[in-house]
Amino acid sequence: MNRIIECVPNFSEGRYAQKIAQIVGEIEKVKDVRLLNVESDVDYNRTVVTFAGKPDAVRDAAFYAIEMAAEVIDMSHHKGAHPRIGATDICPFVPVSNVTMDECVQIARSLGKEVGEWLGIPVYLYGEASITPERCILSDIRKGEYEGLPEKLKDKKWCPDYGPAEFNEYIRRTGATVIGAREFLIAYNVNLDTQAIQIANKISGIVRTSGIVQINEKGEKARIPGLLKHVQAMSVYLKEHNITQVSMNLQNYKVTPPHVAFEEVKKQSGKFGVRVTGSEVVGLIPKDALLSAGRFYSNELSDEKLIAAAVKGLGLSQLNKFIPVKKVIEYLLAL
Repeated sequence: MNRIIECVPNFSEGRYAQKIAQIVGEIEKVKDVRLLNVESDVDYNRTVVTFAGKPDAVRDAAFYAIEMAAEVIDMSHHKGAHPRIGATDICPFVPVSNVTMDECVQIARSLGKEVGEWLGIPVYLYGEASITPERCILSDIRKGEYEGLPEKLKDKKWCPDYGPAEFNEYIRRTGATVIGAREFLIAYNVNLDTQAIQIANKISGIVRTSGIVQINEKGEKARIPGLLKHVQAMSVYLKEHNITQVSMNLQNYKVTPPHVAFEEVKKQSGKFGVRVTGSEVVGLIPKDALLSAGRFYSNELSDEKLIAAAVKGLGLSQLNKFIPVKKVIEYLLAL
């Protein structure tokens, strides 16, 4: 039986094709690893790479890619719409076939140790691989982003799990890296026909699981939970398209699938007089998530027609043409 894990590193470079090619090239040279998807965004200034294969091979490919990213990306000059803390911002491992989550945790931790000790990059572990509860959630680790890293490293509470705890000249270039293990996550963005980032921000707060913090009549802070379960969300302005997005991580798409998130954002946007024009999947998506959306938007029976209905209903081709054979993980793993 094939043992397969997936790795989805996010690199803080989305504008220079040569640098991206150098990083991706390190992955492609590793035997028993299949490159599934490379997706760059100019406004985010970020590239999401997806590859899969045998556990040890995937781990090696991740190390080489992180090493190359540290060489070609200078974080001291990086600007982008997406939160980030380092050249390789995050590097999660996902069990796919005949591999347990515990095995992915061990792979994440061993890679983190090697990156910290051999490359001299501060490493924080997150998700299922986190050692302390305070570091389970990615956004908590990334708070303050790269610019806040010098002060974070001075704080004993935020001493890296691996690697140096000082902001030296090398780390000025590389930043830190967050490595972890998690279940399959769908990076899903809904497009709003407005440039008003404050509206996108309000909608993000309404729909995300953590909700928003408000001040009550007594002057006390009170958290109002969001409408969607297992969803992280933030607002982003895309200069290239002159629109804003509600950018989401669907952490359990079986609880909150894309079409549920899309329809809720559409509902909330209408209250602000804003129109939802489409959406996009960053990276890959499981087939059953699209089939579920297809059943919501149509009465078709075949998988092909259901997926076509999902693409149309969710407006997945508004910004970039959605090609199922290049975006559905089951199709790519079958090639």
